[in-house]
Amino acid sequence: MKTTQLGRLAAPAGAAPGPTSMQAIVQRRYGTRPTDVLRLEQITTPAIAANEVLVRVRAAGVDRGTWHLMAGQPYLMRLLGFGLRGPKTPVPGLDVAGTVVAAGAGITRFRVGEEVFGIARGSFAEYAAAGEDQLARKPARLSFEQAAAVAVSGLAALQGLRAGRIHAGQKVLVIGASGGVGSYAVQLAKAFGADVTGVCSTGKADLVRSIGADRVIDYTRDDFADGRHHYDLILDIGGNSRLSRLRRALTPTGTLVIAGGEGGKWTGISRQLRALALSPFTRQRLTTYISKHRRADLDTLRQLTETGQVTPHIGRAYPLTGVPEAIRDLHAGHARGKIALTI
Repeated sequence: MKTTQLGRLAAPAGAAPGPTSMQAIVQRRYGTRPTDVLRLEQITTPAIAANEVLVRVRAAGVDRGTWHLMAGQPYLMRLLGFGLRGPKTPVPGLDVAGTVVAAGAGITRFRVGEEVFGIARGSFAEYAAAGEDQLARKPARLSFEQAAAVAVSGLAALQGLRAGRIHAGQKVLVIGASGGVGSYAVQLAKAFGADVTGVCSTGKADLVRSIGADRVIDYTRDDFADGRHHYDLILDIGGNSRLSRLRRALTPTGTLVIAGGEGGKWTGISRQLRALALSPFTRQRLTTYISKHRRADLDTLRQLTETGQVTPHIGRAYPLTGVPEAIRDLHAGHARGKIALTI
């Protein structure tokens, strides 16, 4: 197994000493086939700054962004600072859950030994560095695998619904309800008092019902835009429906929030741009958003998972050596809910 110098462990005064090397998934160039660009290597444990902690990773989450960062697509992201020919951060992974093993000099919220979850820098590894404001204490009712699947997708779902100005009593349609973001969106919309319809495939309808959807539309059999039902808010996650079709399913003053889309190699946001351009000329509100890692929103997700209003659904967990398979299955649409890594 190859040993590579990707960083060094900084052990601030008062922090527990940490290991000097670890196993990690490493990527040095872009590619669309996980087995071609991802390798398990022995590398140096990452350094931590004064406002960071070192986490012993117990589990990590895999989301659609993982594939995009691996492939370097859409190409616009390469120009936005992610790296032109290969990723600037060679160890992939953001979602994390684990135990704090070392703390920077400026850390006040966490102590060594505490169990945490949130966003880290390179979580597909035995250890990862994470900023203090990017973490929260792990809810006791969640396993490490469940906690590791909360932050990225949960934040995207929460902020998408807020972009749509969700409120109690609304009729909400979630397109892509069985995926990582969608499974959170259904539960969050129910927690906010909405009447929720989820769109998914035949094989995943039972999952969407089990997480609280009032109705489920099987897109292989029925059309959500057939004119029989209209919605106050549509959250379109990773869909490819035309704007005209989506608008037919809205009420005359309803809101469409486009959370993502697949298939665009260059910008990946063509539908979003068309929606924003059209919105000023219609009574319907057509919008999009960029998910951000906010401490307050992470705390909201922690509270909702603690009370049981939101429960992460793990479709399958893989070992660290199974990262290529996990990403391949996710990209092929095989995931039911979230995919986790057990480390």
